Amino acid sequence: MKSIDARLRKLLGNAPKSYWEEKISSKPGYWGERLLSQLVFAHEVSKVEGRKYDEPIEAALSYVEDQIAEEGVIGKHTAQHVESMLSELAAVAKSYDIICAAHAHIDMNWMWPWDETVSVTIDTFRTMLNLLNEYPDFTFSQSQASIYRIVEQYAPDMLEEIKERVKEGRWEVTASHWVEADKNMPNGESLARHLLYTKRYLSQLFDIDPDSLNLDFEPDTFGHSVNVPEILANGGVKFYYHCRGNDGHIVYRWQAPSGKSVIVYREPTWYNDSVQPILGSYVPEICRQTGLKTYLNVYGVGDHGGGPTRRDLERIMDMNDWPIYPQIRFGTFSEYYKLVEPIADKLPVVTGEINFVFTGCYTSQTRIKTANRIGEATLNEAETFSSVAAIATGSAYPGAAYEEAWRNVLFNQFHDILPGSGVIETREHALGLFQNTMAIASTNRKLALESIAATIDTSQWSGPEDKLTVSEGAGVGYGTREFKITQVERGRGNTRIVHFFNPSVYDREETAEFVLWDWNSRIKTLIVRDSEGRDTAHQVIDEGFNPYWGHHYMRLLVYAKASACGYSTYTISEGEGSVNPFLPTDPRVERENEYVLENDVLRVTFHPVDATVISMIQKKTGTQMIDASRPAGLFRLIQEDTGKGMSAWYIGRYMKIENAHSNVKLKMISDGSIRQSLQYELECGASNLKVIVSLDRNNPRLDFQVECDWHEIGKSGISIPQLNFHWPLAYESATYKYDVPFGTILRKPLDMDVPGNSWALGVQDAGKPSVMLVTNNKYGFRGTDNALSVSLIRSSYAPDPYPEFGNHHRISIGVCVVESACDQELIENAYRFNHPFNVLSGTPHTGTRPLDGSFLKLTEGKVVVAAVKMPEQDTDKRWIIRVHETEGQRTTATLQLFQAVSEAYYVDMNERKVTNDGSIQASGKTVTFEVPAYSVASICLEFE
Repeated sequence: MKSIDARLRKLLGNAPKSYWEEKISSKPGYWGERLLSQLVFAHEVSKVEGRKYDEPIEAALSYVEDQIAEEGVIGKHTAQHVESMLSELAAVAKSYDIICAAHAHIDMNWMWPWDETVSVTIDTFRTMLNLLNEYPDFTFSQSQASIYRIVEQYAPDMLEEIKERVKEGRWEVTASHWVEADKNMPNGESLARHLLYTKRYLSQLFDIDPDSLNLDFEPDTFGHSVNVPEILANGGVKFYYHCRGNDGHIVYRWQAPSGKSVIVYREPTWYNDSVQPILGSYVPEICRQTGLKTYLNVYGVGDHGGGPTRRDLERIMDMNDWPIYPQIRFGTFSEYYKLVEPIADKLPVVTGEINFVFTGCYTSQTRIKTANRIGEATLNEAETFSSVAAIATGSAYPGAAYEEAWRNVLFNQFHDILPGSGVIETREHALGLFQNTMAIASTNRKLALESIAATIDTSQWSGPEDKLTVSEGAGVGYGTREFKITQVERGRGNTRIVHFFNPSVYDREETAEFVLWDWNSRIKTLIVRDSEGRDTAHQVIDEGFNPYWGHHYMRLLVYAKASACGYSTYTISEGEGSVNPFLPTDPRVERENEYVLENDVLRVTFHPVDATVISMIQKKTGTQMIDASRPAGLFRLIQEDTGKGMSAWYIGRYMKIENAHSNVKLKMISDGSIRQSLQYELECGASNLKVIVSLDRNNPRLDFQVECDWHEIGKSGISIPQLNFHWPLAYESATYKYDVPFGTILRKPLDMDVPGNSWALGVQDAGKPSVMLVTNNKYGFRGTDNALSVSLIRSSYAPDPYPEFGNHHRISIGVCVVESACDQELIENAYRFNHPFNVLSGTPHTGTRPLDGSFLKLTEGKVVVAAVKMPEQDTDKRWIIRVHETEGQRTTATLQLFQAVSEAYYVDMNERKVTNDGSIQASGKTVTFEVPAYSVASICLEFE
């Protein structure tokens, strides 16, 4: 006799080729589906019970086979008779319980524009509300605060209906995040703000306890970074739901390096499914794995909203009456997690990141990637300096505006927007939100700096007023294209005042660039002096007349200092004039061309033919950082195989790797005391690259500024063109380090792209210098074969056929030689790369502040300061400061403030006071507090 499996397969029909095909392809009608579903379930029960029920199942199958042979169909009589034959299984069948949690998978702007997302939301919710009215036991669950914001904005009457259902417990709000977000590319502070703004918004909107918003529902998110449990635990989230990223345990406890954890349910089937009679077949084995007799069935049809259908509801009610089948009922996610929570200590523990999937998404749609990185960075600085200005000058803190800007950033972190797996309209809407974000963040950042500058006493440079000046107001808006504060001129005459603002919590001395407008002195020499009148090194890198602004300009570099989270003041004035004989400048001697950039730290040599880096010597130790057989600094045109399909999602096998360094146009453009630079141009397929490579004074970092006019087009069946930057290492690297949200991670060499928040490091033995690649807008790195590379542009062809075409690509790459393995220093290096000094034109006036000053300084502790802001409530004279520990050891952090602190205490990510996170003390202008290993800590300071 054939096995039970073989006999069931014959009755069920051909096995489906994919999950989405009909599971019972024989189409046996209602009674046939009912009976076969019960037989399959009974067989699965017997398997987990040691084949205890095989005999009655075989007898039942024989009866069914005989009836089909005689009647040709499974009718009501046959089904009911077989159910009675299996009656001894009824009790064990009903010992299993299926909770059916309904939801609608509503993607934000995936394959459609914003107005369609709004329509999808409202249409879906009307269906759900109608079903809730008709079926009194039906319950519905919905995630994403952005969806509720849509209803509030566009269908306020519908919102009132939803509120009623929430109040009666039949509409479960499963949102703890603004959207179902990517978990690899947003920085840690973004993930914290998802929690903060979502919980505040929804608890107020629905008058519910924010602690009830304790589920992070991420069904379709493309991987999950290592510190997510730490972040969630700090924000009062206990439970996690996901589908992608691993294929191991179904219910487990995911533990962060800090030791904090969340209870996770990994969807074993899929998250946007209909209710099918065969679903009971999953239950016994999955329950065996989880240790529970309850199975969570998540249902709701469509990848475009829609949700559960009337058929789903009718089936659930009907299937509950089947005698050889689990109890099946409407329910919620919270019901299931409440069953899991008491056995949390018995669950398997998973550590580390839950990655990787869809690695092409770390690079696809580069403009959206730029919007994310720049938006996060600008808001970081804007909030910091607005917080300073509020306490130092009494300026109003624009908290509501910042929340709006953050909501834009968070919305764009949806798992099909930031990953770049959307269409043209997806990108257009995302970039529109980015413009609004930058208008808010950049404007308020500058207003804060101007407010601070207005209190600095610069009266010593007051002098006779020049009534005929043209410089004041020159350069309005200049610098916005580079996402800087605008370089408008406020000074006049031949003495100008400049303030450098440092957003870091460390004192810094580095090269800074600014623009001097309408400098009309006949004496060509300039003198730049610091606040104490000492001459400071400077360099003119460009000057001329800008017809767009209608003013003359001079771009200057200054080797400037600025105090931690503070400012410095410099002046530019006329130098000493001289009269010397004027001699001819025609060339008299021709010398060998050398393409070398050198400062006190590095000597970098470029090949005179192809402009690759053939030598990089760390001068202190004499270490050669380049393998002579493998030149570095390579731009490569890679053709990816299209065989995997889904070109925006997948990076294909590298079919062809082409060195782009042929027919190079190369020249030195600057050989000053502050910056040395060379420029080269490349033809890369049908595209063009213009690259400026610079080495600044005392800087261990070689900077590449890249402009690309990209004309490569991907085609199915041909290739996906990719622009790639490659840096072979001169040493063996067994591991590679990357920055991730609120920390770093070590990974083994992998010949695939992996995510980094901004940088990757080829790790060398302790005490030896290593190479670090840091970027301003890239996320897809590859560390393998003793080399680092970063994917810069990919011409995927679906769903957007032309995602990258054009001359809008501006990329910054830093190649840094680092001596320390300390994560704190590595993160600070990257921060300085992405957060240069802000430069503000000043004026002479009286004030109460000195010419140089600091508002916040980290003086002790292995932590990184991730945010300085004012609380969302009760902002008067209070700061929230968030830090994370970097070295894996409990540390004591000390902050030096500019004003006395009356009280300091820990808060969670929702800015609520907590009392069990360690000791914290405030004494005058100093605050000291403990931070556990690998942990995130938020503190609130109340100023006197």
